Amino acid sequence: MQDSTVLYSFRRCPYAIRARMTIISSFLSVGIREVSLKHKPENMLQASTKGTVPVLIINEKKVIDESLDIMEWACQNNDPKNIYRSQKDSSSLEIIKRIDNVFKYHLDRYKYNDRFLEANETEGPLYHREKAINILIEYDLLLNKNNYLFDNKISFLDIAIFPLIRQFRIANIEWFDKEMPLDNIKRWLFSILDTKLYNDSMKKYSLWQPEKKEIFLIGNC
Repeated sequence: MQDSTVLYSFRRCPYAIRARMTIISSFLSVGIREVSLKHKPENMLQASTKGTVPVLIINEKKVIDESLDIMEWACQNNDPKNIYRSQKDSSSLEIIKRIDNVFKYHLDRYKYNDRFLEANETEGPLYHREKAINILIEYDLLLNKNNYLFDNKISFLDIAIFPLIRQFRIANIEWFDKEMPLDNIKRWLFSILDTKLYNDSMKKYSLWQPEKKEIFLIGNC
């Protein structure tokens, strides 16, 4: 792996979390640059005009600025734990797509209801919370059979959707832990929160400063 490969990241961003988790799982050596989303570094904006994280710069000619694509890149380069196995199943692809789109739509209007006041005048955050639960019911049933969503070991599928379910919990931790009815989803989420993989991915870094050339490695070659 080239020393020049760097990941622009923001610690709490769910898309950056899943990118970091996959890179760590792949034992790749990648520099991490923690950024402030309120003061995005010019280097990042030059690499990707989207202005969102994560952004992976592999070299001057190759930049990946979609989290699922970064996950794919990591697995294609090294996948010692075979987490990519779930991506060979069409149902896994559909789950990720549904969580990233329909679930995320309701999650945003539940967690950040003050940003969607017009919609919430008629529907309200609890309406969107219920819609999100209805989506998760199907996946709660899958967890009757296995410890994880694809089988009994963590996979690409789990890593891809876990950060968004984590956000769902963060919206109201007390309600989620005590009243959220999907016990299998809770067990699954808590088990991942307790993994070394997740906790390594959430290590705190100082904000990257171009003049200091600070690059911190995550994972190992």
